[in-house]
Amino acid sequence: MARASRPPRSRGGEDLFAGLPVVARPPVDDGAPAPARLAVRSVWISDLHLGTPGCQAHALLDFLKSVESRHLYLVGDIIDGWQLRRSWYWPQAHNDVVQKLLRKARKGTRVVFVPGNHDEFARKYLGHNFGGIEVVPDCIHVTADGRRLWITHGDHFDGVIQCAPWLAHVGDAAYEFTLRLNRWFNSLRARVGLPYWSLSKYLKLKVKRAVSFIGDFEQAVAREARKRGVQGVVCGHIHHAELREIDGILYANDGDWVESLTALVEHADGRLEIVDWSGRASSARTARASLPDSDDAEAGAVAVTAVRTETA
Repeated sequence: MARASRPPRSRGGEDLFAGLPVVARPPVDDGAPAPARLAVRSVWISDLHLGTPGCQAHALLDFLKSVESRHLYLVGDIIDGWQLRRSWYWPQAHNDVVQKLLRKARKGTRVVFVPGNHDEFARKYLGHNFGGIEVVPDCIHVTADGRRLWITHGDHFDGVIQCAPWLAHVGDAAYEFTLRLNRWFNSLRARVGLPYWSLSKYLKLKVKRAVSFIGDFEQAVAREARKRGVQGVVCGHIHHAELREIDGILYANDGDWVESLTALVEHADGRLEIVDWSGRASSARTARASLPDSDDAEAGAVAVTAVRTETA
């Protein structure tokens, strides 16, 4: 397990992100009104896939600016090393996200990074601290009401990743093609005032094998959590936000920032909730579509939708 009595060894923040321009200019202040603050005890985000065109970095940065927490867990696939090896893609918005994470760590938020399969390069640095960000294989979080949650990305429970990694890379390329098609389709929807719609998410929920894979994955992760003697598990990997109980184990998946734009948060009393940021992001996309000469146009404040909350 990743819990240690002594803090991880500290190294410069640039070492972990070698080759990435993480010290470029700070994010531009476009003069938009400051968003309402979301004050919580803990936040979990995963599957950002920085370094890919599919990453919705503007929405993610808006979320990070709007939330304050004591703990911030980065639950894998933060930087997409697979995609960056195929072709380099690193716009300023992705740089701004990295800078914001480092800034949160400097200002006192405990930031913990659990690498996934797409950023497996970071597993070489387990036990180190980069710019205040701890890198661990997995860890235990204790909620305000005393529950122990196991934090893991979840790729170790994906049979394709473990048994046929070449097939995983083929599937990743097909997924990226679907996302490109989805971006083109949604740019048209935004221009006529329609909200964002995820083609890949629709296909996953309609294809019987994909639905079966999600169910098998959730059951496998919950079984492992039970073996470890914890009350729940938080993971990512499958880009499917969920918060429910599986055979007495709390299963929480924080979703992703490519399609669903979701995060898991813990309130001061220990209650967990999945926050859906897609409504706010859709409004911002519509505003940018109506002002094509400005990449930084922002829509007005939009209420955040909580898609799932723990039942009492």
